[in-house]
Amino acid sequence: MMFKRASALVLALGGMTGYAFATNGMNVEGFGPIASGLGGASMAYDNGAAAMMNNPATLGLGAEGDTVSLMIGYLGPDVSVVGEKSSGGDAYYMPAAGWTRKSGSLTYGVGMFAQGGMGTEYARGVDGLPERSELGVGRLIAPLVYNVSPKLSIGGSVDFVWAMLDLQMAMPIASMANLITEPGNGTIGGALGGMITAGYDNARLDYSDDSDYSGKAKGHGFAGKIGFTYKISDTVNVGGTYHSKTSLGDLETGSVGASMIVTDTVNPTQTVPGKISVRDFQWPETFGLGVAVRASPELMLAADWKRINWRDVMKSFTMTYTAMGDSVTFALPQNWENQDVLQLGLAYKATAALTLRAGASFSDSPVPDSTLNYLFPAIVKNHYMAGLGYAINDRSGVDFSLQFAPEVEQTDSIGRIISHSQTNWQLLYSVRF
Repeated sequence: MMFKRASALVLALGGMTGYAFATNGMNVEGFGPIASGLGGASMAYDNGAAAMMNNPATLGLGAEGDTVSLMIGYLGPDVSVVGEKSSGGDAYYMPAAGWTRKSGSLTYGVGMFAQGGMGTEYARGVDGLPERSELGVGRLIAPLVYNVSPKLSIGGSVDFVWAMLDLQMAMPIASMANLITEPGNGTIGGALGGMITAGYDNARLDYSDDSDYSGKAKGHGFAGKIGFTYKISDTVNVGGTYHSKTSLGDLETGSVGASMIVTDTVNPTQTVPGKISVRDFQWPETFGLGVAVRASPELMLAADWKRINWRDVMKSFTMTYTAMGDSVTFALPQNWENQDVLQLGLAYKATAALTLRAGASFSDSPVPDSTLNYLFPAIVKNHYMAGLGYAINDRSGVDFSLQFAPEVEQTDSIGRIISHSQTNWQLLYSVRF
């Protein structure tokens, strides 16, 4: 009965997954307020249900019985094109939930978490109309962990992954034409390719449902994780994990779920309804290693290293537009670099009920100047975190974290300066049975 109630709750929340905005590239800087309070470090100690997104093997370090966890996350990005315009997308909320059961050497459960994404909202594009981007990726996760011995735990998960995308993107028509890799009817003179080279000033691709909890183009698929923890001594644990590259299908709208629009100040605006297919968008593989040290009964120190392999999946952003019995494919070059992330944190048990946490994470932007786009400003680097945990009683407690990413600036290929900072928080309630 507990499994049915917990699973129903997770599945209900799964339909409400919001967007998570660019932090470590597109990846959330820390999953769950326990880990994010410690700089995102999570590989080698018990950090609750969020282990499903971090290192599933750490679930084997938890207490016997059932645990239900409910979480809400807030993301507050502040993005602007310096001296030109600011993004109005500055407050987003993400629910998450998980249920786990530890019985002897086995731990299993189900959970729903937002993986990450990126997004912006600008009042005016080059054609005078609003521009926006919202990419969200979520996971429904089924973990299984086995305690091989009192020292060693191994675990993994099967993840159902979904992705949602809204995009309103305008640019000079010559720039749009330069992105064509597969012209309509095999030539630039095809029905759609000809429309983009017909003498208009601006071209726009538009598919958006204006919601923070869904996207006009949708796709789904699967991924997996494996991990381990090992107790070197009474005071030192190590852990590691591997997250596979996703296997997502194309993100697609309905047959008339998108529009191609060309405009100028002289000729009548042309709008052609059609279908967008975002081709081979995937989430990258990730490697993680970490250590947790119990320096004293009250103090724990944690450190993680992660490698996020963006280069393999963010070579280009490719979309095929289909309408009028024709199709045309656009490719926006990305050429992201792989990203190394160092995460450091500490937890101090101030009283029997209260634990205080602090941490930081350090990385470089994976986005080259040459392909930086103000609609996708995934350039945040470092994060500074603080948090706390409070045990309400022997069975329940709350955890909270606050994350701040200082402003960074990066210059794109035509000299525009993009700035991005963030203030985020996460709140978790857990109860054990």
